[in-house]
Formats: sequence, structure tokens, C-alpha cells
Amino acid sequence: MPFPKLPPRVAYIRLSNPTKRNALSIPVLKDLKSQLDSALTLRPTRRMGLLPKFTPNALEELEEALQDPTSKQWKRWGWLVSASEWKKQRDGAPDVLVLRSVGPVFSSGHDLKELSKMSRDDVKTLFNLCSDVMMTIRRSPVPVVCPIQGLATAAGFQLAMSTDFPIALPDTQFSLPGAKIGLPCTSPSTAISRRFPAAATYRLLATAEPIKASDYPDAVDVVKVSPGEDPEEALEKRVAAVIERLASMSPQQQAVGKWAYWSQFGFGKTYGDGYDQATQFAARVMALHAKSEDAKEGIAAFLEKREAVWISNGEHEAKETAVDVDAPATEVADPVTEDAASSTEADATATGAGESTAEIETPDTDIDHPTTADRS
Repeated sequence: MPFPKLPPRVAYIRLSNPTKRNALSIPVLKDLKSQLDSALTLRPTRRMGLLPKFTPNALEELEEALQDPTSKQWKRWGWLVSASEWKKQRDGAPDVLVLRSVGPVFSSGHDLKELSKMSRDDVKTLFNLCSDVMMTIRRSPVPVVCPIQGLATAAGFQLAMSTDFPIALPDTQFSLPGAKIGLPCTSPSTAISRRFPAAATYRLLATAEPIKASDYPDAVDVVKVSPGEDPEEALEKRVAAVIERLASMSPQQQAVGKWAYWSQFGFGKTYGDGYDQATQFAARVMALHAKSEDAKEGIAAFLEKREAVWISNGEHEAKETAVDVDAPATEVADPVTEDAASSTEADATATGAGESTAEIETPDTDIDHPTTADRS
């Protein structure tokens, strides 16, 4: 059964090994990596356009890039901090990726038969390739949506949880079954623990017991199925809605936002609870956001009560009438409180209040997971 047709600027990453329950063999992983590389390569330079590592130190490089278009950092990160440069460097590339597999099972993890016949060097190659695929997904500047059908176990579970937006029906099953064969799913658990509660992840790792998506609705987007509704249709409807929403956003701002979110999320591990550092960090990132042409377009659209047309996705020609965020703030009615509020002041308030209260997730360093890239 063919996958649904995607809207413009959205592409599939295909995991296709249905006769082996979409096991993550070396050929499958290489195919996934090839698809990802194709989708994320910057067009003029032919180099990979990945997000910086999720550390606060990278912010200085992004700020330097924004301040000096002649700098080394601009050459490295100009595509990430400028909406027009994003459009130039990623022209024709997708703004949303959809990782899907064929068949009744999303992925059963590694091919144990293949694994059992590998030399030590081949096993190392397999796990390094898995790690590379996972890192690429994790640091993708465009969001990766992942519909999960039937079952996802071990490395397949990890693969799904490494994406930005996993979606599943209530009865979709997950497990880390390695402990049952003396091969605990230690590598897959790294991704699971960043989306599921730590204690729950350890139970999965230690007991190898399966769970359903409905058991953890905060970890996965669990599709609501109405009485009498076909579950598969409900899943496709939800996937289409998520894709449409993500594709309507500014892709360049989404990329900076993703990097900033996961970077500030790790502050607590180094600086106590990290709240002060996270809010200071977020304020600097908001300044980075605000200088983008897409931010100016978004503010203008809000004030003019119209839909924003983003520069970085190619639908907008820069207008001299775009709101200057460096100009004095305009008094507007807040859409929630109906009180008069400065639009720039409201942005600053939202930054300090909301950026640091995230759920647990982090970068990835995994050994057991793959993906596949393909376009529609």
C-alpha cells in the first residue's frame, strides 16, 4: 500500500525491510543514512547542514555569525541564523521529514541472525552506523515525524523515539526485549529514557516487558480513535494534521528553536536546577530569533491580522514594510487577556516564563537504531 501523498516541502524517509519485520541490517542503515544525507545536505556547498551540538557554548558562534556576515562563523552557521540564507542554502530541500516503514511492524530492531554471523569488526561497524543515523536524526534542523504502526522493539523502538514527533495508535506496542536473550537493550534505552520517565525506562530494560502507547500518552502522541472510526484512518488523519502544522511554520526558526530547547534542557545537569542559566540563555536565543526576517514577517502578520508567509520556505518576497523589531514596540491588544500589551515585551515575558519547564529528553549516543530516507 503506497504512503499518502505529501504536501510541498515535505519528504519521506523510508525504512523498507518488510520481509524481516523491518530489521535494521547494515544495508538498511546505509540506505537510511543516504536518504538523510540527501535531505539535509546544503545545496551550494554540498556539506551536511546539521544543528550544532546541544551545548550552550555554540550560542556564541551563532551570535557571531549573525553579527558579522564576513566571519568564519557566518560561513558555518549563516544558513541557520538567517531566513534568507536558509532559503538560499536549502533551496529545494524538505522542511519536514516523515520517517515511515512498510508492513504491519514499524521495526523489530536489529537482525539477530545477521548479528550472530558478524565478526567483531562488523559488529562495531553496525553499531557505529546506528549511532551515526541516530545522531543525524537527532540533529536534523527540520522536524522528523514518525508514524509507528504495530510494534517497535529494541533498536526499532529507539529509532522511533529519536525522532521529533512519534505518533502511534493506543494499542501500538513497544519493548526492550534484549534482556531475555542476555543482550540488554542498553543502547536503545538511551533514547527511551529521554522521552519516557527514567524509572519506567529501567523497568522496560530490566524486565523486557512490553507496553502500549496508551500507557504513556505524554511520551508519544497517542491518536484518539472515535467509536466506529477505522484506526488506520484515524492515524493517517493525525499524521497529516501534524505534517500540515509543522510545514506551516518558519523552518529556519523551527531549527533554532529545536537546538535551543535541547541545549537549555541539559543545563540542570551542570548548574543545579539550571533555571537561572536557562532563562538567561533563552533570552539570548530570543534575540537571535527576533533578528530573523521570518520573525519580522510573523510580527507583521500578527499586527495585520493575516497569515504569515515565511521567507525561509520560499513563499515570501521580502517587503520593506515588514515590522522592524528594533523599532519602538507597538501597543496591541493581547489575544488572550485583551489587555493592551507591548508585542516585544510580551515576547520577552513568554521567553522567561516558558522555556525552562521541559519534559525529559536529550541528545543521543546510541548503538542500536536506524532510519530510511525517501521522497514522495
